[in-house]
Amino acid sequence: MGGSSNRIDDFSGVIDLESVVPRRVSPPPARGFFQALRQSLREVFFPDDPLYQFRGQTSFRKLVLALQYLFPIFQWGSQYSLSLLKSDVISGFTIASLAIPQGISYAKLANLPPIIGLYSSFVPPLVYAALGSSRDLAVGPVSIASLVMGSMLREAVSPEEPALHLQLAFTATLFAGVFQAFLGLMRLGFVLDFLSKPALIGFMGGSAIVVSLQQLKGLLGISHFTTKMGLLPVLESVLEHKPEWHWPTIAMSFSFLGFLFAARHIGLRWPKLFWVSAAAPLASVVLSTLLVYLFEAQKRGVQTIGHLQGGMNPSSVSKLLLHGQYLALAVKTGLVTGFLSLTEGIAVGRTFASLKNYQIDGNKEMMAIGLMNMAGSCTSCYVTTGSFSRSAVNYNAGSKTAASNIVMAGAVLGTMLFLLPLFRCTPNAVLSAIIVAAVVGLVDARGAARLWRVDKLDFLACLSAFLGVLFFSVQTGLAIAVGISVSRILMHVTRPNTAELGSIPGTQSFQTLVHCGETRRVPSCLILGIESPILFANSTYLQERIMRWVREEEERVSTTKDYSTKCVILDLGAVTAIDSSGIEALTELKEALEKRSLLLLLANPLGAVTEKLYRSDAVELLWKNSLFLTLADAIAVAVAVSGHWPPTRG
Repeated sequence: MGGSSNRIDDFSGVIDLESVVPRRVSPPPARGFFQALRQSLREVFFPDDPLYQFRGQTSFRKLVLALQYLFPIFQWGSQYSLSLLKSDVISGFTIASLAIPQGISYAKLANLPPIIGLYSSFVPPLVYAALGSSRDLAVGPVSIASLVMGSMLREAVSPEEPALHLQLAFTATLFAGVFQAFLGLMRLGFVLDFLSKPALIGFMGGSAIVVSLQQLKGLLGISHFTTKMGLLPVLESVLEHKPEWHWPTIAMSFSFLGFLFAARHIGLRWPKLFWVSAAAPLASVVLSTLLVYLFEAQKRGVQTIGHLQGGMNPSSVSKLLLHGQYLALAVKTGLVTGFLSLTEGIAVGRTFASLKNYQIDGNKEMMAIGLMNMAGSCTSCYVTTGSFSRSAVNYNAGSKTAASNIVMAGAVLGTMLFLLPLFRCTPNAVLSAIIVAAVVGLVDARGAARLWRVDKLDFLACLSAFLGVLFFSVQTGLAIAVGISVSRILMHVTRPNTAELGSIPGTQSFQTLVHCGETRRVPSCLILGIESPILFANSTYLQERIMRWVREEEERVSTTKDYSTKCVILDLGAVTAIDSSGIEALTELKEALEKRSLLLLLANPLGAVTEKLYRSDAVELLWKNSLFLTLADAIAVAVAVSGHWPPTRG
């Protein structure tokens, strides 16, 4: 191999330099400040370009499109047919059979009168049907939001003050709706992404267990029970009040619990029999009510719902507490429950939209959920969102449009007007059993096991949130979940990954040396890939880490007597952004390497990075001849600059 050779023969054709004509990166087209700012804001807040459909349309057509955009009911309503109505009526009555017992049960979970659960299953679905973009989302009270609201309010308000508790629930619902609508109006949906899926799995699992433990009061027939939410206080209370255990209630509780679990198993095992699982809660309520009535179980100590005031939703505007000592509590409760319910509702909506291959607008969903909660707070409702269990039933029942929510609301209204006296003998134990059967599906053991296999840090986040809910409180668990999620983001930003790259023989492709066995080191070149933006938060770390790579490479060369390092090449293909601190760090790195007689080249920069580099003075002084389109271009220049090939050994 002579000095004029342009091929790395010692490495069996690691890279063919004869076919490479070094191409430097050209400066991008000039953009004004406001043009660049406009494009950046557009990408952040309007990635879906919602106004594209208005281009080239007449004024009347724009008005129609605007109405359809703001009120999706005009879009699907204009194409509605009798066949769609048939499907929606069936699915609407099916989810009503689940919504009625769940609404009563979840209101109990939130320490609210049972009728509030039915109110919350009437007005919000009507509002969502007009404003929501999901065809399958069935809205109403949900277990987690009910639990969080009940626990947060119970910490400051005694159960002996039900009127104040009810006022705070309505006020918290108002602030939850305002918060949700504000996020949608300002198109800030990305805020929800700060709660990572692993942390959410742990939080939901812990909450499900806490919800189930709280139902021991009803399942065992205990009259006195702790108001605390942690695992240890609940178990201590159960054992302390063992003399209050009511064995007829226990027999009834676990009989119906077994029935509900069996029905759930049938629905999961045979999807066509979904109606068995959907009808089981209502069947349990009807059957248990008949048993209590026929055998006069109330006289034997079985606790029942009692009298429920019928009729439509009364106005609750006068009950909103917008001043006073409890305002801060209502705001805090509203923000927490609003955040949780919004996360759950959008996640459920996107899940079923993907199954039917259509898209939902996240910002529009936030507006719809927010406005329905604002309306609900004025009509005796508490926080509502899309329920996974009811949405799954709605999907399996063949829903076609959001009209199924209207049918469900009609069925709930009929129940409130005519059927409430029939619930007077419904035992609390069966309501507790319905809650336990509903929330047990939130414990995602398989998901946690998958996290353990894939990413131990994700599993740690999941476990921390789970234990925080279980041993402290739901709020603590949520704070841990959000804290861990944000910490993971900060860790990835401040401590980005770097990797040494090598060439795949016979190609101009490059991969990490560790993860691809075919890759070979390019002699005299240390090629490093940076896998994050280069910003003020990580620029110093990257300088130090790259210098460490250089030191380790020099030690390796000294040990193996390999070719001495002449050039350090940074692959910027994964660097999506760079700021002034990042540019300064690269400049300082270049100067530090030159003192060690090493050349620093940059390759494969993205458009945003190229633009920033050319806007800085450093390009003209240091980078103009050191910025290349590909790694192969940079390597070819490194070979030419070294003056001979192969390079001398170290």
